Amino acid sequence: MMAEALDIQTFLSQSKGELLIDVRAPIEFFKGHIANAINVPLFEDSERAEIGTLYKQKGKDTAVNRGLEIVSPKMVGFVNDVKALTKNKKVFVYCFRGGMRSNSFAWLMNTSGLKANILKGGYKAFRNHALAYFEQDKKLILLGGNTGSGKTDILKKLAVSGYQVIDLEGLANHKGSAFGTINQQKQNPQQVFENMLFQEFSMMNEDLPILLEDESQSIGYNKIPHGLWLQMKKSPIIKLNIPFEVRVQKLVMDYTTVDINALKVCVIKISQQLGTLNTKLCLQHIDDGHLADVARLSLLYYDKAYNYNYDKNKQQQIINIESDTTDAEINSQKVARVLKTIY
Repeated sequence: MMAEALDIQTFLSQSKGELLIDVRAPIEFFKGHIANAINVPLFEDSERAEIGTLYKQKGKDTAVNRGLEIVSPKMVGFVNDVKALTKNKKVFVYCFRGGMRSNSFAWLMNTSGLKANILKGGYKAFRNHALAYFEQDKKLILLGGNTGSGKTDILKKLAVSGYQVIDLEGLANHKGSAFGTINQQKQNPQQVFENMLFQEFSMMNEDLPILLEDESQSIGYNKIPHGLWLQMKKSPIIKLNIPFEVRVQKLVMDYTTVDINALKVCVIKISQQLGTLNTKLCLQHIDDGHLADVARLSLLYYDKAYNYNYDKNKQQQIINIESDTTDAEINSQKVARVLKTIY
């Protein structure tokens, strides 16, 4: 039984909430996959490499025959595993280009009594679709403010209140500064980050504004897709203005329990920007347990860089909010009042 090949829009729509299977090798899956897909590899990494070599050296027929030898003993296991996972016998399958791997796997699923569909053009079609999506116009509003303003906490409060929020730093597993890796999981490959970001946007109502934190294009090793980044640079910014010492205390609370060696590594990352003397002072303050002094020296650098970016970019509407606290509840209410004037 031949599987139906669905175009990318139909595939994404119909596969929501269903079992989505990526049959590519684990290394391919690791580098990037459709959000919520599971990996049921037709070939392991070494097997895929072997078949690729055979294809180049001895031709398609030899490679296909070897592929059949590898896959045949696995077929019963594939069927049992998938049947145990699917709720209603529906399965959505893709490989890289929508070719032999996904068709073969879908044929097996259909033969076993399941209903399998494949993605026309495979993962490559999905990637083209996702990247093109980021080029489309969106209603974005950015939440800005100097380091230590508690912007992420505010966005979380707004999300609970029903506003459309996408947490860029949460998706990137990074807080966006030299200290951004602390208490975070390892960052995902760039394609995984982009695919998760696409997934988040696809769940939003495009007729309503979407709130993002005002970020640089790079969040650690992950980069905001260029098309989206260009739109962010033109979007209105709600900018929190919170006193320097209040932000210092916020950073002290955030990093009190952090391992001092991790803090030192982060300070060294910005040693060139801090300067030799301030770097030595920061490292000494960490040893002495004077985290407020570390925060003050670090904020002097971050404030200068942040304010420079604001002064340089004249094309954005900037709405300033004054606050004397980093309390997320209070500040989220202030932001919400401004949002009502923008909607």
